[in-house]
Amino acid sequence: MRRTHWKRRNESLDPERDCTEIYYNVVAHEFPWDMNQALSFALFRTYAVPGIGRLLDETGEFTGNVQKRYDDTALLLDPPARLGFDHPESRAAIRRINQMHRSYDIPNHEMLYVLATFVVVPKRWLDDYGKRPLTHAEVEASVHYYRTLGRHMGIKDVPTTYHGFATYLDDYERDHFAYDEGGRRVADATLDLMKTFYAKPLARPAGVFARALMDEPLRQALRYDAPPAWVERAGRAALRGRGVVLRAFPVRRRPKLVEDISWIRSYPDGHDVERLGTFPTPGVRGCPVRHSDVPRAESAPAT
Repeated sequence: MRRTHWKRRNESLDPERDCTEIYYNVVAHEFPWDMNQALSFALFRTYAVPGIGRLLDETGEFTGNVQKRYDDTALLLDPPARLGFDHPESRAAIRRINQMHRSYDIPNHEMLYVLATFVVVPKRWLDDYGKRPLTHAEVEASVHYYRTLGRHMGIKDVPTTYHGFATYLDDYERDHFAYDEGGRRVADATLDLMKTFYAKPLARPAGVFARALMDEPLRQALRYDAPPAWVERAGRAALRGRGVVLRAFPVRRRPKLVEDISWIRSYPDGHDVERLGTFPTPGVRGCPVRHSDVPRAESAPAT
């Protein structure tokens, strides 16, 4: 297999009809580590939106049980990409996601912002640090893939193009990024979890490295101090250098599965998709977290 195998394979497919296959080739074969990092940073950006960060903090799940929440998120998002949206496991995973979201008062604009981060942040990461940028077909496939996911989740007004997603994300962050104590607690808990992914001598440098990769608006919204300029330059240069070196590596034949990621640690004996995530508190009807200024989210269709 030539080093350009997956790029050539994706170019031979239709970005709309074959969006799931193209997206899975990107995630599992061509850029598994990069996509994992990019999607982690995509979720991290959502903590800087007070409505999202505050809700995640008040549930207690992303501070008191952060490893399981991290794992559940990865495991629930995996089946549609790996198996397609019509597979029973994928339908069960999306149903679980919808059940969790419907338990809380989440407005459509916040759901749409999270969806936009999954489209835009990976492309920008690979533009900066990947062994190559995504092709036009791969970007289009990502748009169609997440438009399909958004439809299954009942998200309204989803953009039809990458430019639309990018514009929505940039405008939304300009208007909504702000400091919130709850969002900061969730961010701190996530950074602390990330430090455990590495050997102890590397834990503190890993936290500094993560802050070095944040852009200034994100750091300001979370009130994180910027690392020294040389640390930021060195960190970004190291990632760019990694991308250059990877151009000489052989193509990945076997897909990198979520189960292969050592950071996923909550289910050493396997998991049942229908038991992942959170469940409503017995005896509590409606959103268990009070929000006087947040409208109730529209109901998502059963999947």
